[in-house]
Amino acid sequence: RRLPPWLKRPIPSAGGTYFTKALIGELGLETICESGRCPNRSECWTRRTATFMVLGETCTRPCGFCSVKRGKPEEVAIDEPDRLAEACHRLGLRHVVITSVTRDDLPDGGADHFRRCVLAVRERTGATIEVLTPDFDGRHESIDIVLQARPEVFNHNMETVARLQQYVRRKSQYQVSLEVLRHVKAVQPETRTKTGLMLGLGETTEEILETLADLRAIGCDFLTLGQYLQPSPRHLPVARYLPPD
Repeated sequence: RRLPPWLKRPIPSAGGTYFTKALIGELGLETICESGRCPNRSECWTRRTATFMVLGETCTRPCGFCSVKRGKPEEVAIDEPDRLAEACHRLGLRHVVITSVTRDDLPDGGADHFRRCVLAVRERTGATIEVLTPDFDGRHESIDIVLQARPEVFNHNMETVARLQQYVRRKSQYQVSLEVLRHVKAVQPETRTKTGLMLGLGETTEEILETLADLRAIGCDFLTLGQYLQPSPRHLPVARYLPPD
């Protein structure tokens, strides 16, 4: 289907993305901008900002909405925190967002690597840092490892309403994701918690409101709501496009 007019934006000049693209390539980094086929990539990269994806480019979970490669992951690159910090320094970032693939193959789910990345970036740049983590299978000890680095924002996406979890995320669970956010707030109240929901996958208004009530009950600070867009024909279809009002 053709996109509705409110979703159409002018495409920035391709030359404006060159600096960001070249730097990411030079330092051998991954971004969710590329792996997730984000339609806003050129707009962000022109402004010399990106969302960095650590722990490799291969995910261990087969989510139906996501275009990140899945399969058997590669070894964790020990020097990645330093390369990430260098990129953030050269981009002049004041707020850095670090996400990752899900690494169910690692004993801690990659939590200590997250911790090292946060510490390296903060030491090199002094920027505030937001982590966007997987659910770590709900293991509190892994969440606590990330919290040792004291990121300013701890983000974990619910992605969708409870009824659609198995359809959209397959191996993830609604209550586990809620517990991740609840635990962060209970252990480290000063850390801002954040989550995101995709809209247009078949959820109802009542289900969205129920989800918002659940998030408020656990003290979640920030919420993003975004239109789901199909990365490719093999991914979940868009059930509807929501007008801005």
